[in-house]
Amino acid sequence: MLAAAILFSLSAFAQKPKLTWGDEFKLKKGSTDLEVIYADKSGVYLQEGHLAVKSYFVIGGTVRSSATLVKLDKNLMELYRNDFNKELKGKEFEQFFVIQDRLYVFATDYDKKEARIDLYAAELDKNSGEMTGSWNLVSGFTKDSKKDEVNFKIDFSADSTHIIIISTIAGREKNEYTVSEFDKALKPIGKPVKISNEFDPKTFQLQDVLFTNNRKIILVGRVYEYQEGKKKKEKFLEFANYNIRLYDEKGNQQKEINTNINGRWLNSTRLVQEKNNDLVLAAFYSNTKKGRTTDGMLVQRINPVTGDVISTSEKNIDYSMLGSEGDAANDEADENETKAERKERESLEKMKDEGEAFSRYMRFQRIFYTPDNGLVMVAEKVHAYSYIRQTTRGGTGTTPMQTTMTYYTVYEYGDLLLFKVDAGGNIGWLRVLPKAQREMIQERMYSGFVYAGYFDAVNRPFYSGFGAMQTENSIQLLFNDNPKNATITQPGSKVKMATNFGKSHCFIAEFSLADGRVERRMLFSNSDTPTSMPRMASVMGRDMYLVGRDDRVFGKTKIAVAKISWTVK
Repeated sequence: MLAAAILFSLSAFAQKPKLTWGDEFKLKKGSTDLEVIYADKSGVYLQEGHLAVKSYFVIGGTVRSSATLVKLDKNLMELYRNDFNKELKGKEFEQFFVIQDRLYVFATDYDKKEARIDLYAAELDKNSGEMTGSWNLVSGFTKDSKKDEVNFKIDFSADSTHIIIISTIAGREKNEYTVSEFDKALKPIGKPVKISNEFDPKTFQLQDVLFTNNRKIILVGRVYEYQEGKKKKEKFLEFANYNIRLYDEKGNQQKEINTNINGRWLNSTRLVQEKNNDLVLAAFYSNTKKGRTTDGMLVQRINPVTGDVISTSEKNIDYSMLGSEGDAANDEADENETKAERKERESLEKMKDEGEAFSRYMRFQRIFYTPDNGLVMVAEKVHAYSYIRQTTRGGTGTTPMQTTMTYYTVYEYGDLLLFKVDAGGNIGWLRVLPKAQREMIQERMYSGFVYAGYFDAVNRPFYSGFGAMQTENSIQLLFNDNPKNATITQPGSKVKMATNFGKSHCFIAEFSLADGRVERRMLFSNSDTPTSMPRMASVMGRDMYLVGRDDRVFGKTKIAVAKISWTVK
């Protein structure tokens, strides 16, 4: 068991982090995940997802999604643990949601006769974790066919004062979306807005929805085209371009923002609204339509009322500035990897970019507002792919031959790129922090190429990626890394790949808002604590909450929660 509190400070930092670990506790049997959802003066709130029995048959049964609300005190000691199996009977848990100090639990109920999915919500008392009343109907989604699939997402408005629910029903001939707005008491504001476009649903993937402060709706989508495969009669979908459209509060299209800018083809984009100001579009681009590399980046400032482009700023990116990844097999050999594991990783090196799937992209992950009315954007190299490994055991005598199919999804999270955009929309400093992480999860295969769409809710990978927080004069990035990369802060260095996260170190890289200058220090070793999951860290005020998790082959999974606080010298 960990000590109740381990305090750690780094004197070399301009803003010193203080780390506090709570006691380890065991995850409930059947639990699927754990994340911090909120924190206030009274404590920290966690969502523990798990499966519950839905109905029994003569043999076996069916399960539904359920959840437990866990509250810890200021010292990260457990205050209460409430599951909602009784209240959720007949319903599917969706999520807990906090808006302006009000805590809700959302769940769905399927009416098979009406082919309708209803979304309900109930308010919870944060002091006790109990429901304060009954379930209230929030919205409903009717299917035309049993094969239709309902997707929805509960999110905040641009200023975080209202709740926005965006929904779609997959399986129809056109892409149709419904946007509904609610106040903090879950009372509807206006009528739901219906939006549709002309794309074939198979060739259009919604990536982002922005509900602006002036009640405009912007949809950002990825458009794909069918291409001929290597074999006869074989076709596959290939990314073609982004489609960005502005709609009014009645669902009428007002503007389509051009994404083929000056002969540039965008391959990754992010759209945000400055505080009570313009829209800002940041994008990476290729110089050719089917380019597999990122050749530069641009930033556009857009009028949020008309959708007109106010200014455009471009910057070329030379890929020689990025880190050079080391050989993963040799790195793992240094960590006493078995021959079988080494052979598996060597095969991954050969297969990861083969075939007609997409190559890796720089993807925008975080955006921060600066005191001088600028923006700092953080992007990360992300690549994910799946494969099947088949093994056959020969039969002997009366024992038949057995074939086993194992499904793997591989997540590769690489270099971090940060850049500053000033109040005029110009790109200022740009910094690259080399990083190489590989996480392989044995699971059911999703597809040959994994790309996170707007409605996707798969909370993986666990240990790769990074967490981020803004302090007074800096951006703090938290990530797991190979200990041999402890001194690397500049591009051009050959980095060792992190794959054995239980033996990795958790580092903090602090970037100055003024000029992007970076300082890097180790925060703790994952060998001494449950392995940290920085990508799923939650920021509440001046604190960051981090969950550490160790899966045991024998025995229950162990969990601990850490609090990281920053103070100014």
